[in-house]
Amino acid sequence: MREMLLRAVQEMGFAASGVGTAELALKALDQPDAPQIILMDLNLPGMDGLEFMQRARARCPQAAMIVLTGFGSLEAAKMAIRYDAVDFLTKPCRLDELETALARAQLRIRSAVPLPAAIEHVVETPNVFTTDGIGTLEDVEREQILAALERHDGNRAATAAELGISERTLYYRLARYSRR
Repeated sequence: MREMLLRAVQEMGFAASGVGTAELALKALDQPDAPQIILMDLNLPGMDGLEFMQRARARCPQAAMIVLTGFGSLEAAKMAIRYDAVDFLTKPCRLDELETALARAQLRIRSAVPLPAAIEHVVETPNVFTTDGIGTLEDVEREQILAALERHDGNRAATAAELGISERTLYYRLARYSRR
């Protein structure tokens, strides 16, 4: 499962590595290139996942943790929330659910880091209005994607890179829009 998740996460555009135990994961958090996002199970060999979360949070408070487990209970979910997990997914989960959780984790990390003084490229959100005068989030997302596609003359790789999403997500969104 770990190897499959590694491949999927890498295809989503993330640099990823994996370890088999919580103890090895804690050692990885002590390295200078410690991961910013931790995707973990609760049922781990040796130390359990909740104890790992507690120790990881103490060592690396800025890390975004995502729980992906087949042993999800209400109590475990409550504990994960106490340790500030970004998301709590149950196995099996769809890849788009995982990608959404990873995007939330990235957003949390970005919001915790001050922006640089000079930002070279800003994409303005177009105004989107529906008949009731309020645009939905999905409308805004669609408009952003279509505008980026137009800026890049239909080049999907460049569009995905500009938007900070994987090409898989871009293809998924475009397919969803064409079904409507």
